[in-house]
Parts: sequence; C-alpha cells; structure tokens
Amino acid sequence: MQKLLIQGGKPLHGEILISGAKNAALPILCAALLTDESLQIGNIPALRDIETMLALLNQMGVSVTSDHNVPGITLSAKQLNNPTAPYEMVKTMRASILVLGPLLARVGQARISLPGGCAIGLRPVDQHIKGLQAMGAEISINHGYINATVKKLQGTRIVFDIVTVTGTENLMMAAVLAEGTTILENAAREPEIIDLANCLAIMGAKIQGAGTDVITIEGQSSLHGAKYSVMPDRIETGTFLVACTATGGEIRLNNTNPHLLGAVIDKLAEAGAQINVSQNHIHLTMNSRLQSVSLRTAPYPAFPTDMQAQFMALNCIGNGTAIITETIFENRLMHVQELKRMNADIEVEGNTAIIRGIPHLDGAHVMATDLRASASLIIAGLVAHGRTTIDRIYHLDRGYENIEQKLSMLGANIQRIN
Repeated sequence: MQKLLIQGGKPLHGEILISGAKNAALPILCAALLTDESLQIGNIPALRDIETMLALLNQMGVSVTSDHNVPGITLSAKQLNNPTAPYEMVKTMRASILVLGPLLARVGQARISLPGGCAIGLRPVDQHIKGLQAMGAEISINHGYINATVKKLQGTRIVFDIVTVTGTENLMMAAVLAEGTTILENAAREPEIIDLANCLAIMGAKIQGAGTDVITIEGQSSLHGAKYSVMPDRIETGTFLVACTATGGEIRLNNTNPHLLGAVIDKLAEAGAQINVSQNHIHLTMNSRLQSVSLRTAPYPAFPTDMQAQFMALNCIGNGTAIITETIFENRLMHVQELKRMNADIEVEGNTAIIRGIPHLDGAHVMATDLRASASLIIAGLVAHGRTTIDRIYHLDRGYENIEQKLSMLGANIQRIN
C-alpha cells in the first residue's frame, strides 16, 4: 500500500496548471451513452474514478479510444449492448449511478448496482428513482441492484425533495431524449451542472435554466456527436490556494476559472491572503499573519462541502478561534481525529467543529478517511514541524491528478512511497 511522506515547513512558490474537473467529467462521459455518434472529450483528468467510469462504459459496449494527435478521448456508444453496471465495477464510485438515466433514455432498460464511494455520509439515490418513475420508468431494487425498464420516457414536472447534484444530472440526461418537456424544480445549481448542459446542447439537446433551480428540457428524438472540453477543477484550485495560504507562499494557478470560487476566495481573503484574478488564472500571495475563518457549508453558490476539510487544516494554525458547520454530509468530520493526532485543538459538537488555532502542528502518522480529508492532511503536513506520513492515499487518487508532483513543482518536500 502506498503512503505519502511530507517534511513540513516550506512555503509554496511557483505556478502550475489546474486539471479538468472530475465532477464535471464523469457525467459528461456518461453523456456518450445518449448518441450512436462519437463524442470527443478534452481536458479529462487522469484519475482513478475516470478510469473506473471508462471501464464501466467499455463493458457496456462503448468504444474508448485516444490518439496522440487528437486531444482528449473519443467515445462511441454505437454498439451499446450491455446496459449493466456490475457491483465489482461501481463499488468504489457513487457517480456510477449517472449511467441510469442515459441508458433508460437510449435503450429503455438498465441494471445498475447500488453505488459505493467515500464513507462521508448517506447519499441515497431515491431522488433519481422517484424522478425516473415520474417519467414512466418501472423500477425495482433486488439483491442490491436497480432494475429499470421503460418503453419511452415521458417529459413531466419533477420537484426534488432535496438539492442533489447527481440527481439533477441524471434526470437532465434522461429528459433530453424523453417525449415532451421536462421541468426540474429545486435543481442543483453547481457549475458542473452548467458544464454538462453545455455539452448536451452541443450534442443537440434543448436545455434552459442550467445554473438556476428550475431547468427546462425539451426532449429530442436523437442527439448527435460533438467535441467538448471539460471545465477546470474548482476544488483542486481551491485546495492549492488553501495550501499556499497555510504555508505562507506565492503561487499562480493557470487554466482555472476564479469565477467559480467566489465563496472560497472571499474566505481566503478574510484569512489574510492577497488574491488577483483574470479570466483563467489566479495569483495568490500570503505574507501576513494567518487569521482563523468561520464557515458553514451549503449548496452552490455558498461555501462548498468539498473545501471544508482543507479549511479545517488551515484554521488549525490560524490566529483565533474558528467555527465550521457541515450541513451537507453527516460524516464529513472524520478528519478531525487525524488532525488531533498532529496536536490540533479541535472540539466537535454534532455537525460543528470548534478550532482553536495554535502556533504549529506536529508531524505524525495519520490515515486518510476520504478524498477531501486526504487533501486536508496534506495541507496539515505541509505546515507541520517534522515529518508526516499519510496512509490510505488511494482516496487521493480518485480526485487529484498528480498532486504530489504538482506540490513538488511548488517546492514542497513530499514523496510517494510503497
């Protein structure tokens, strides 16, 4: 099993390229199921979840090809012949549920294992099932599998009981080939929703309102092939910005979109960072005393749950006391115990953590519990005195492309060992 070794105490300096967004790429890969023509996708990050999704699509009959002369990858679902997602392939990745809507829309049947993923809390698929049933699908769950069939999906009005990103994406993809008009209310507003809608529109879909809480989709008889480039990863961007702020350095992040990070950038400025942005890059300098910042996670455009753990590490050495409240996932404070092994002063009350800043953390042997917790422990290791060893970093490879190489380019003393 691989580990990360970090020798803390070095400020980050330099510039790097931000990768494509995992959470945008995964649904866009599934959009290839909606047409028998080729979909060419660029700016795809090299991540374990992407590999899993491509393998899943491939075993369904989707051909996946890459050419050094053509950027990205090309998918063709012309020979789609096995609308099944087996447990062995989806147990590590919740996004596998995103094949359900496209399969029903295109071939009228699907057999999908209930998905897995990080153990950060309950993420039920009931909203996906409720929406597809409202569109006419017959769905049952037996022996851990969702079995779904339909002659032809029908457009309808669907009101989500809770805001769900993957639920919104799944029903958007189902609706683009449905008969009639579908209206999704209380829809998620995340930038990744807009990115998927933009890709579907280039493929011939008729979608209005993506990025708002009401999305209207006019079903089409078919979609066609297209070329599309995935948006930059806002969470990777935010993670590097926090790492630089914590270590007291200066970095420039290229191939990113600062307009997707308003809540995060505001909190970093509150912590003392100086930030300048342009259309596709962010320049951050941290040369003042780090101030603690309180925050509360909520759906976009509020502060993202995927940045909560990183700010927890930042606050561990901040000046003052911070209060962090997690409202999205009930188990997303598991990194607290690992940070306390590094001498952090954190107290948890329900879904709220109270962090009292201390002068420095101590390097220690810690264990990653989920994807974003892995990032928080890296940040803690970068600022700690002495050496930090992080176990179970396979979580990290699900969502960060070459993170130790990028940090090394910025001057961090970090290495991966077996």
